[in-house]
Amino acid sequence: MSIQEIQDEIIEDFSLFDTWEDKYSYIIEMGKKLAPLSEEYKTTDNKIKGCQSNVWLHTRMEADKLVFDGDSDSIIVKGLVSLLIRVLSGHKPESIATSELYFIDKIGMKQHLSMTRANGLAAMIKQMKLYGVAYQSKVG
Repeated sequence: MSIQEIQDEIIEDFSLFDTWEDKYSYIIEMGKKLAPLSEEYKTTDNKIKGCQSNVWLHTRMEADKLVFDGDSDSIIVKGLVSLLIRVLSGHKPESIATSELYFIDKIGMKQHLSMTRANGLAAMIKQMKLYGVAYQSKVG
């Protein structure tokens, strides 16, 4: 599936919930399903700067695709990490670097996050896109 198709699928998933309480529960559930990041990758280099919670993002290439693994010590943030990984992991670096992540606005996420969480989410997206840019040169 393309990045756009995955985003559309997430928008559809979130449309099934009537309240933000239900949507938060879904985000928390996604965080619980995210495989824990190995302790060896919970390093300063993999830590996302700008997040109030601890968030780690490990990146690797598999064939010509960029794969992300992540974790957080906050269950809601871990759910947000899980959503971003679902959308961006397993795609070519160029696609990640140039992707327009519209699902966050479409599901109403920005209005329902605290300022610090919204800043953290923006920092995670920025870092993932920067990895896309950095890895383009390794592929091309």
